Amino acid sequence: MNNSIKSAIKGLSLTFRHLFSSHKKRKVLPASDDNYFTQLQGTNTIQYPHQQLPIPEVGRYQLDVEMDDCIVCDLCAKVCPVDCIDIESIKATEALGQTSDGTTKRLYAARFDIDMAKCMYCGLCTIVCPTECIVMTNQYDRSVVELKDLTYQFSDMTPEMAAEKRREFEQQQAERQAAKLAAMQKKEGGL
Repeated sequence: MNNSIKSAIKGLSLTFRHLFSSHKKRKVLPASDDNYFTQLQGTNTIQYPHQQLPIPEVGRYQLDVEMDDCIVCDLCAKVCPVDCIDIESIKATEALGQTSDGTTKRLYAARFDIDMAKCMYCGLCTIVCPTECIVMTNQYDRSVVELKDLTYQFSDMTPEMAAEKRREFEQQQAERQAAKLAAMQKKEGGL
């Protein structure tokens, strides 16, 4: 009993000493600074959001996708260890243009969703992307009320547009198949 009272008094005295001695603001220094771990005086925390710690250059935070550069290759979704990337592609009837690095786009992105609630910020998706359209940004403060709000949708294609593009592709495939069948019948008839 006596030891517990001594321990409580010692802990409270330490708490009160730090509570009343912290009157100045903490300087915001990068972790690479020589004085980073010697900041024992002053307040124990920074005044967020008015003060923010510097973001390291190699930090891994919020994912972002530049859809104009995406060729919908699905490599990012395949390499993701937690399956937080959901991509649905539709084949185009002709080339759609080029990305900023000159790669020809041949697929529409009917859906390109990233569930940041599942993401473990490993960065593998950014490494395998051939056009470097998926990147880690320096945004880390994503507070939301609903968990579903952490699923980011990057595709701007509506379900109606996606159905129309699927129909166009299926029609083109049917026409090609009919032309191929007609050519085969003509060839067989000529023999």
